[in-house]
Amino acid sequence: MKMKKMALLLCAAILAASMFCVPAYAASGDVAGAIEGTWTTASAQIKTVVNNVVFPAIDLILAVFFFAKLGTAYFDYRKHGQFEWAAPAILFACLVFTLTAPLYIWQILGM
Repeated sequence: MKMKKMALLLCAAILAASMFCVPAYAASGDVAGAIEGTWTTASAQIKTVVNNVVFPAIDLILAVFFFAKLGTAYFDYRKHGQFEWAAPAILFACLVFTLTAPLYIWQILGM
């Protein structure tokens, strides 16, 4: 009985996957042209998502880590009398890199 349910579930999943698949047909056998056309339409959407979602999420995470590390470095300074600059400096450099990355990353990638 358990195998019947598993087989039925597998068939339903395969059927659902085949229903939602979209075939990409190449006009007159030009497969490369079809792929390039799909990429040019998708690249603008990818660029928008990366600029509006991915980079701000990375920036937020780095900013939180930077200020947290700056706080812990300050408390270590108060405890030991020596301020450790390496970790906050690296996080700050990464933050500046990701904040300015959308300005030049697409020219490097050729998009």
